[in-house]
Amino acid sequence: QVQLVESGGGLVQPGGSLRLSCTASGSIFRIYGLGWHRQAPGKERELVARITTAGITDYAASVKGRFIISRDNAKNTLDLQMNSLKPDDTAVYYCHTGWASFTSWGQGTQVTVSS
Repeated sequence: QVQLVESGGGLVQPGGSLRLSCTASGSIFRIYGLGWHRQAPGKERELVARITTAGITDYAASVKGRFIISRDNAKNTLDLQMNSLKPDDTAVYYCHTGWASFTSWGQGTQVTVSS
């Protein structure tokens, strides 16, 4: 299994943007699905976005049109561009491998949206 490390979290005002990155310790070229989950305090972890090797994407309804997921197989990275952020987006964000079932997870990065 690859090891995953997230970066790019922080504090941002409502309406602002952040870009999260996830770096894998090995090649992600043959890993079919990659994605991001998030977990807010007191809530269950939820799928935010996922992407296949062919570039097919899927988003949670709450982030569709605001977030963009992308992967760079040459650099072994997975990114999540988050725009028009809302306080409800505040959570710890985790990257993972897998499409329908999830195997490797990163340690998470905190995103806080607040004025």
